[in-house]
Amino acid sequence: MNVEEDKKVIVEIKGVNKIYGSNHVVKDLDLTVYEGEFLTLLGSSGCGKTTTLRMVAGFEEPSSGIIRVEGEDIQNKEPFERDVNTVFQSYALFPHMTIYDNVAYGLKMKKVKKAKIKEKVMNMLELVQLGGFERRYPSQLSGGQKQRVAIARALINQPKVLLLDEPLGALDLKLRKQMQLELKRLQRKLNITFIYVTHDQEEALTMSDRICIMNEGVLQQVGTPVDIYESPQTKFVATFIGETNLFEGSVLEKQGDKMRIVVEPGDFKVRGGGFNHGDMVAVSVRPERMLYSESPVEGFGLMGIVKEQVYVGSVLKTIVVLSNGNEIKIERLAGQELPTGGQVYLYWNDGDAKLIHTFDNVFAQAVENIVMK
Repeated sequence: MNVEEDKKVIVEIKGVNKIYGSNHVVKDLDLTVYEGEFLTLLGSSGCGKTTTLRMVAGFEEPSSGIIRVEGEDIQNKEPFERDVNTVFQSYALFPHMTIYDNVAYGLKMKKVKKAKIKEKVMNMLELVQLGGFERRYPSQLSGGQKQRVAIARALINQPKVLLLDEPLGALDLKLRKQMQLELKRLQRKLNITFIYVTHDQEEALTMSDRICIMNEGVLQQVGTPVDIYESPQTKFVATFIGETNLFEGSVLEKQGDKMRIVVEPGDFKVRGGGFNHGDMVAVSVRPERMLYSESPVEGFGLMGIVKEQVYVGSVLKTIVVLSNGNEIKIERLAGQELPTGGQVYLYWNDGDAKLIHTFDNVFAQAVENIVMK
């Protein structure tokens, strides 16, 4: 049985498109978000992730498709009528109000009794580690403290879903990493569904239960951080998440699940299913999984020349240049052995190479362009 069958669906996005004139921003998006999970929409600028978030929030309307929260269609509801709250990168705090009044604002609009408001606000400020700050104004707070206030204000209404649009983007690196852990702690403690938008791969891997990778409006892959990193399903995912060495070629021989792949600088043997003789294929090998030898390795015909070593603190990288000019990265923790010069032969262990069909969005985009014309 699929484990996800036992989970309660909070947000359901079915066949959603968003089109601005000739710009197809979100394309046939299907996505299910479960109760209590931290789900991240990850992609580069213009991929459609923020537009998707805004459609759930009610700030944008889908061109087609359905969005449901707890099984209820929400397209015809105003943003304030939806059981979701949004946290923005810009904080959006009321500068003339104290921290207490900023956090209490939503409860006051709902005409909650003063005693109850005070109890909830003080509890929420303690939860986001801002106890004693209630009489201050936003101008008296640091960036990280302002973001905590914005989060407290959004959470105090106990929404079914909290939407976060790159909320840590304005913070410096050290504070950003600290806030990542705090946000995850809050989410787990309150068990509220978070839908988080970012372009930062490390942030997504650190915080998420599942990651949805988008590119040019298309949902490329949904999975746990381990799934996304270890088993990319497209070339885009393989190259977007972390670093990888990508070999592109075709299946020259196939016997069962054993194949010989020929690429421009050589050939090698791999295991994998779902491919036939002559299929175009991309093979992804992470730098930390790449092995080397000073003598040829059976089943591998990849030889290169060591170009340079790069020191990045706890990690050392060696760059090996193949005969076609492609650069291959080998990565190890500081103190582990790496080649320092001369000729090396590259290989990897069974299971460390991920095979990917090379059919991707380029062909799909070309078809769409023809149809739209």
